[in-house]
Amino acid sequence: MPRGAGVRRRRLSLTPLIDVVFLLLLFFMLTSTFTRFSELPLSAAAAGAAAADARPVFLRLAPDALSVNGTPATLDEVPAAVRALLPEGEGDVLVSLQGAVTAQRLTDLLVALRAVAGAQIRVLG
Repeated sequence: MPRGAGVRRRRLSLTPLIDVVFLLLLFFMLTSTFTRFSELPLSAAAAGAAAADARPVFLRLAPDALSVNGTPATLDEVPAAVRALLPEGEGDVLVSLQGAVTAQRLTDLLVALRAVAGAQIRVLG
């Protein structure tokens, strides 16, 4: 057997390696979270619940309007209006959704209500 007639080595192709690295990079980018999530306390209103002594604050949320106990308000005015209506700083806040309210609009309202200490927020269907 001549010396040059041995097994010939093929050049290593980097294309599959680059594909794998790209897929890993894409996977980690899509599964990573770049923002911090926070929790919003939320409870659904239940039928037949015991009536409280205090009157609840009623918020009506529509896609283009918001009212607190029938008085029109903006998202910035809601915490102060709810604080003024809650006796002793604690009580129920009932949120009624009217029309096709987006999840973002509801979340904005819940974030605004988070500033009201002692408020038990209940979302009506």
